[in-house]
Amino acid sequence: MAAASRSNPLEKAIEAFLTHASIERGLSPRTVEAYGRDLNRFAGYLKGAGVRSFRAVRREHLVDFTQFLDREGLGSRSRARTLVSVRRLLRHQGISGTAGDDPLEGLASPGFASPLPRTLRPDETASLIEAADAETTIGLRDRCMLEVLYGSGLRVSELVSLRLGSVDRRSGVIRVFGKGRKERVVPLGTPALELLDRYLETARPVLAKRCLPDCDAVFLTRRGRAMTRQNFFLRIRQIARVAGIASERVSPHVLRHAFATDLLEGGADLRAVQSMLGHADLATTEIYTHVSRSRLRDTVERRHPRGRRQPSGRRS
Repeated sequence: MAAASRSNPLEKAIEAFLTHASIERGLSPRTVEAYGRDLNRFAGYLKGAGVRSFRAVRREHLVDFTQFLDREGLGSRSRARTLVSVRRLLRHQGISGTAGDDPLEGLASPGFASPLPRTLRPDETASLIEAADAETTIGLRDRCMLEVLYGSGLRVSELVSLRLGSVDRRSGVIRVFGKGRKERVVPLGTPALELLDRYLETARPVLAKRCLPDCDAVFLTRRGRAMTRQNFFLRIRQIARVAGIASERVSPHVLRHAFATDLLEGGADLRAVQSMLGHADLATTEIYTHVSRSRLRDTVERRHPRGRRQPSGRRS
């Protein structure tokens, strides 16, 4: 029975998406659990409709599913959340090339806003990076990965997939293959480049002693194998605890958010940030302008004489 479950294309796709949501996007366990409930409901509906894979999902299935949710007695917010989960799963499947014609085209979106991405303040990001002990081989590797991640805005899958030939140290850029195998060139700042040079010259050769001859991954584990998303996710949360930052606030994807938000707050052009992040749609990048405005509002409330968080004894 268990083997049959694992071979079910619907359940395998859901499992892969939930892993992506947890590891790459850094969503909380509670959110991932909610996604799982919603998507299992959708998979149950599809099985009842005779649909055996997400490749076969069409717009009429989604329209009928919304009516199915209504018949099940779900409240409007629960229905909207379920459809958001389904949309995100299908878009993830489309990016990975396992879905057919876009069933989302022309389908109305649920009527509530998506939450703003979590991010870190610049001082928290600096504390996180500095918490990795660069005087040890593993610590230097970890600090280099953090510095490159924050300095480039890579997805964690892109970071761990970097190959030695992807790094152009003279030009200060890295070549990345993102979603859909689309290549882009991302510049690195001086701190990241200097640390990358140091890692490649001192730490990687130590780690590579147990490496297979054809292993050209930039970032290696202590066993000489290519770093995995899961391994780095655990490492970054351990480092967060050393830095005194709540581990649930930190993930590789949060550093990607911090990269984009800090660039925009520094005056970077939105389309330049879109290009560096590898977003196909500018609207995806625009959410960071909302994060930036949220930070500015928080600054005003804490620092301005008329801000809400000023000590009661202070007068303007």
